[in-house]
Amino acid sequence: MRRGILDVGPGTKRRARPFVAMLQGFCLVLPLDGCMLSVEKPDPGLDIPQAYQQGPKNPRLADAAVPPLDWWRSFRSKELTELIEEARNSNLDIAAAIAQIEQADAQSRVAGAPLLPGVSLNGSAQRYRPSETLSGSNVSYTGGSESNLLTASLTASYEIDFWGKNRAALRAAEQSAVASRYNREVVGLTTEASVANTYFQVLAAQDRLGIARNNVASATRILNLIKQQFAAGTASDLNVAQQESLVATQRATIPPLTQTLQQSKAALALLLARPPERVAIRGGSMRSVAIPRVTPGLPSELLAQRPDIRQAEAQLAAANANVYNARAQLLPSITLTGEAGYQSAVLQTLLRPESAFYTMTAGLTQPIFEGGKLLGNLDLQKGLQEQLLQNYRKAVISAFTDVDKALIAVRETTVAEQIQREVVASSRRAFDLSDQQLRAGTVNLITLLQVEQTLFQAEDALAQARLARLQAVLSLYQALGGGWLPKPVETSDAR
Repeated sequence: MRRGILDVGPGTKRRARPFVAMLQGFCLVLPLDGCMLSVEKPDPGLDIPQAYQQGPKNPRLADAAVPPLDWWRSFRSKELTELIEEARNSNLDIAAAIAQIEQADAQSRVAGAPLLPGVSLNGSAQRYRPSETLSGSNVSYTGGSESNLLTASLTASYEIDFWGKNRAALRAAEQSAVASRYNREVVGLTTEASVANTYFQVLAAQDRLGIARNNVASATRILNLIKQQFAAGTASDLNVAQQESLVATQRATIPPLTQTLQQSKAALALLLARPPERVAIRGGSMRSVAIPRVTPGLPSELLAQRPDIRQAEAQLAAANANVYNARAQLLPSITLTGEAGYQSAVLQTLLRPESAFYTMTAGLTQPIFEGGKLLGNLDLQKGLQEQLLQNYRKAVISAFTDVDKALIAVRETTVAEQIQREVVASSRRAFDLSDQQLRAGTVNLITLLQVEQTLFQAEDALAQARLARLQAVLSLYQALGGGWLPKPVETSDAR
């Protein structure tokens, strides 16, 4: 009875045993690859302070109000929350960072491919006819005969990663992928902070525009009173000109503030990945925005919270793996290659047992002279490793510096805003008294002009002080790395 293609006899089994043994050898070697890999992370040698210079020294006080995950809600502005959450989903810089993550993941798969055997299916059909004019003692041909050669085979090759070269390359790619994820967090935090900062500038411009318009109205009202006194002969033309100059000065402040307002709204539209014509920002007043209380935690906790520090760590780990890979390239490489299949001159007999063939090859390659390429690559990777180590140190020190600077800014802007409120209150009282005396005709107009200018400047300065305080709190959130995961609750065993 004729056997099918899958029905093989004892002879075929005997011929297939070497190929099966070759595949079994690949499977046994797979767990051994990379066993020599040991990538150690160098000690960055950083001095981590116990507490921030400008922060609370008591750990409990330092952790009293660490940033929540949705830290932007602490400002208690519904519109700000909506803008930031929309930017998190649609911002183009964040989308580009996500695309970089996909590229890094793909690169990891590419780097991991050499750790697995390469298998390919080959097929060829050849028809040949030798030349009748060839002759010689070692050459004999059947004159002009034509022959066919049909081949179907399976080829497998594998490089034994005895020194861990390929696994080091995979580790470097994996750490680069990790760094790309932290880069996405850095971009996300920068975007969130940019939306909040730009929104605060919109509110500040609206507040200052309101103050400027009120000041123009007050100055115009007083100008009309002075004109009445001038008509009655109790005020001079100089007094009228001085008040007209003050009114014009206040009006001149409106166009720049309007420009700042419109440009800030356009900047918000860009952060939302929408044209300005499709974005409607209501705004309001900075007085409607809450000033959240933020504590910095401990400096040691910052290393796990700042995404730029974690990104620098991952980049350093990738550089360490690249150095290991460069060293391993100086060592011998061992490659196993096997091919098995069928070969026949006639298609009908191609898949018969007697047409089967196989080859097995083991090769060892030791680089001897590469023109300094391998040693140069090793020195290059060492240099990159040193550079990333210094970048990591700088990232940590910069993080501590950023937090201390933000703490100083929060403290001093809070004091400055309070003092400026007192200045505005005093200036407002002086202005009201001068206005009353003007109506009674008992005030010196020079004094009135000075009081007006002081009040107008104080009110505008208060709006700027409020903006500076909001920006200081925002900078503290950014310096702390955004929102922090809540600490696990410690439970004691009741037994």
